[in-house]
Amino acid sequence: MFKSACANLALALLFATKTTHQSYATAFAMEAPAPATKKLKSSSYLSTIPEGPPDAILGIAEAFKACTDEKKVNVCVGAYRDSAGKPWILPSVRKAEERLLSDASANKEYAPIAGDAAYVALALGFAYGSDADLSNVAGVQSLSGTGACRIGGHFLSRFVPKPDGMEKVPIYIPSPTWGNHIKIFEEAGMDVRRYRYYNSKTNRLDYDGLLEDLKGAPDGSVILLHACAHNPTGCDPTADQWKDISDLVKSKSHHVFFDSAYQGFASGDAEADASALRLFVAEGHKVVLAQSFAKNFGLYGERTGTLSVLTNSVEEKKAVMSQLKLIIRPMYSSPPIHGSSIVRTVLTDDALTTEYYDNCKEMADRINAMRQKLAGVLKDVGSTHDWSHVTEQIGMFAFTGELHSPLFCPYTWTKPIFFRFFVCLMLHCYHMNNAGMSSDMCDELTSKYSIFLTRDGRISLAGLNDGNIEYVAKAVHAVTDGKSITS
Repeated sequence: MFKSACANLALALLFATKTTHQSYATAFAMEAPAPATKKLKSSSYLSTIPEGPPDAILGIAEAFKACTDEKKVNVCVGAYRDSAGKPWILPSVRKAEERLLSDASANKEYAPIAGDAAYVALALGFAYGSDADLSNVAGVQSLSGTGACRIGGHFLSRFVPKPDGMEKVPIYIPSPTWGNHIKIFEEAGMDVRRYRYYNSKTNRLDYDGLLEDLKGAPDGSVILLHACAHNPTGCDPTADQWKDISDLVKSKSHHVFFDSAYQGFASGDAEADASALRLFVAEGHKVVLAQSFAKNFGLYGERTGTLSVLTNSVEEKKAVMSQLKLIIRPMYSSPPIHGSSIVRTVLTDDALTTEYYDNCKEMADRINAMRQKLAGVLKDVGSTHDWSHVTEQIGMFAFTGELHSPLFCPYTWTKPIFFRFFVCLMLHCYHMNNAGMSSDMCDELTSKYSIFLTRDGRISLAGLNDGNIEYVAKAVHAVTDGKSITS
């Protein structure tokens, strides 16, 4: 860790050498008479730009590709793989795409700023419920969930009243969370704060800490909630706990921002996975919803999602829609149409819809089978640790219990290098006696066993199959044997 800190310190202080200036006079040496010319100065600012840190997840994926070890395993990136470890296009999606390609009336015209209205209506019905009243919901198509969060962040930053004494609108994000959340909302101009979510002493939801932090947040703050299958922990509140959270949020006049990336993929039941969102709507919250079809439809590269805002009236909806369009237009003008056309085709055909739900359940069932099997094989290979928290989690990931080092945390990369260096040293000492599968254990899994995962101990269960699960379990046992995985 100390070497890593020094390396990062050295990298941040290193600047590229300046390029030499070259006169253009030689280019005109054969011309006569040569007019008086000034030497053109090359831009100097480019030589002062430091190299930024690699993305904590995508950088690992690139390292996996470059690895030549035949036993290498990728349990890093959150993308579904079948039992053979291959990407899987859902059969319902494949059929929808074939229909689109054979449609002679189809074209490649620009979509409206707000996207395909028919797709948006179907997507909102998928989330809020097919029988939900959507007349007051302002919805736009987005570039998957990332784009939805970015649009929503800009919207809230502009229009949510700032609590007294605050220069920016605060948004409270669970700790831990999907790493990109932090930078997205910072770039949108919000004051990103954290609330406790995961208890490393129990490897489960820190429910009391969550309530205490939301209660302590300034009235009228924005609260980000994962709609289901919390990333990375897989720990979701129970139905009763969701009700308590709703009551507390309402008592504090907080604004709710749901991020829904796994509806249907979490449990295999899209209706059940939408229960928290629908509870908050029924309780009267005017929610903002970021919705992605990357995981549950397998449309990772199509960048298909929506951003919606539940308003009080048709007039409010009209005003909100106008402002969302004003945010989108200078950002990317209009969304791509292929992915949204696939979702629209599936959800407007009863046979394809039925097949889609079966496909989605098949993915969820395989993930859950790998979850149960991983815990079982860990025991079979000799691990004496209690891995029950893994089997109790839900969704794509198994979270083994520790937050990542600050040098690899997107939040700390916004801080001065000496701040990162100091915090890294402090956390290195802390991690020596702390919880979960530590960053050092994760590093050992990668360096010694070619098992690629994020340094917070998050394992993508989609990367496991019958051919590699015993190898992974033995490696995890090797790096955790005789060491604590709870604080």
